[in-house]
Amino acid sequence: MTLYDIIADLRREHQTPAATATLDTVVAELGRTRDNLKSALQAVSSKPISPGGKPIIDELSTRARAAGIDDLDYGPDPFGKPPPEPLDEATAGIGALLAISSLVGVALAIAAVVVGVQAILNSSG
Repeated sequence: MTLYDIIADLRREHQTPAATATLDTVVAELGRTRDNLKSALQAVSSKPISPGGKPIIDELSTRARAAGIDDLDYGPDPFGKPPPEPLDEATAGIGALLAISSLVGVALAIAAVVVGVQAILNSSG
């Protein structure tokens, strides 16, 4: 049995708006804590809970503890930030060429503006 099976059972047994809102909050926290109910309930306890939600949380905690799934630890998130890769010479060279070509483009644009302004000032005089 999983946490989500227990939550589904509780949803069927307690079909009140307070129970639904409370279980929705718990499920959202389970997503943030990688299915660790103990951490999720600590986070939920700092949020406002609908009246009548406390018994639902207590029952969820009791059932999960009885099933031995209240403090799961799956380790670090495998889809988290990957370690940075070393910068090789080819990538650095491409980056340098891109930087130089953009600087040349900006310099040419500035030169075109200067020449254009000078042409306007010289032709009106």
